[in-house]
Amino acid sequence: MSSKKTLRQVLAEQQGCFLVPCIYDCASNHAMEMCGYPVTLLSGGELSIAMNGIIDYGFLNQNDMEWAVSRIASTSSVPLIADVEDGFGGPLAVYRNAKRLAHMGAAAIQLEDAGDMEDSTGILSRGAYLAKVKAAVEALKDTDCMLIARSNADPEDPEAMKEGCERLAAAMDLGADLAMMVKVTTLEQAKKMAEIVRGSKVFADVRANGGKAAVTMEELTKLNFVMCTTHFTLKAAMECMLEHGLENFKNQDVAYTFTHAQATGDMGFSATPMFDPQAYMQLENRFTQGDKIYTIVGNKVEDYPEGFIRPDISERI
Repeated sequence: MSSKKTLRQVLAEQQGCFLVPCIYDCASNHAMEMCGYPVTLLSGGELSIAMNGIIDYGFLNQNDMEWAVSRIASTSSVPLIADVEDGFGGPLAVYRNAKRLAHMGAAAIQLEDAGDMEDSTGILSRGAYLAKVKAAVEALKDTDCMLIARSNADPEDPEAMKEGCERLAAAMDLGADLAMMVKVTTLEQAKKMAEIVRGSKVFADVRANGGKAAVTMEELTKLNFVMCTTHFTLKAAMECMLEHGLENFKNQDVAYTFTHAQATGDMGFSATPMFDPQAYMQLENRFTQGDKIYTIVGNKVEDYPEGFIRPDISERI
């Protein structure tokens, strides 16, 4: 039996609001579980960039999402939330897609009220959005997959803020588990949201100003926010790749990479040690009674880095 927890179990165990990093593939997800994050969120925007090489402008589709979720969820020791954007169609499409993603291992789906993914600031009518919510709730019944209702309403517009909050409250009355207003970025806006949306909430894309967090987990906990999402993994990966790329290109060698390993201390050129290759061999040796070890074209591979979470390999294969 799998020891992997559902999102509902993780939320029940947490003492307050906690940070949930947005990821885009199996490697970024694994890096976050190594660091100890108990939940990850597959970002539609970052998946579009990482998988298709193009910005988030309505190009992502259900097949892309299924492909990513099926691979990430099956190799992750922590629950994965899937950003399904507008559900990739009307209520019937939402119903089918929610069922499929739950079957593929999504711990939750995040469904937004965008009327057009090319203009995600334009939102559907309340009735049209709630029809999608009803479809998702029905599809996820009797599964471990939760539903996050998300509104793109503008909190700077009082009427839009009121409408966004009211439709999220209505979505939760229909059975959505959590509510998110993606453009709420300040504590004052979060307080206004909490006045109408009483249930459990997700704070989206937390920011920092001048080196100081825009809001704290303690402040959000008091308002019944249970999770706080953040985008940094793709930027961090690109920044590091650019750093190493510039130095190695300038020098026309890889000496920089063999002397810089800020997190793990492993001075080789491969990320393979971070994926615990010898644990795979130990699992295989249980079946063969052999003593196989993993090498890269005959070269010894560094040990799994110390100080990081080491998920059970049987949960990753």
